[in-house]
Amino acid sequence: MEFSDIIEQTVQLLQQHQPWAIPIVMLLTFGESLVIFALFFPATVLLLAIGALIGLRDLAFWPIWLAATSGAILGDWLSYWLGCHYSQAILQRWPLKNRPKQVAKMVSCFQRYGISSLFIGRFFGPLRALMPFSAGICRMPASTFQWANVLSAGLWAWVLLAPGAFGLPRLLLHYPKLWCH
Repeated sequence: MEFSDIIEQTVQLLQQHQPWAIPIVMLLTFGESLVIFALFFPATVLLLAIGALIGLRDLAFWPIWLAATSGAILGDWLSYWLGCHYSQAILQRWPLKNRPKQVAKMVSCFQRYGISSLFIGRFFGPLRALMPFSAGICRMPASTFQWANVLSAGLWAWVLLAPGAFGLPRLLLHYPKLWCH
């Protein structure tokens, strides 16, 4: 099954079962923001398509934005918490145990850029779940982490949903092969 097929099936599911849109969006963004599990959740591209559904008036913007934001906040918070409490155990498991240099770079990046790395990492798939995990490893104060987490999650959800919701819904829905390759 190609990725564009997954997008089309998800869009059809949400069009046919609109009450499920909020929990599905929340689950997608939670999974995409959770360390290690983020590798298996393609929420970024799906949120662009869901934004297009909003633009076609099939879904309401604010509830979907809130669901996307909430899922991302919870996923990052859990990644942070895991970094604080279980970093050594997680670092000894696949896929991180096979990449010690990348882990060292990740932690070094966080130490160098701090809060900025949380905002920048939110917009780059591989870093999205790793920066909060690094913040936990580095013992960033929880209150500082949380305000950066909430602000960056809200901005991220807005940036992904807005193009379809307010501008290009038909293009995003009818040509998924253009933007997922």
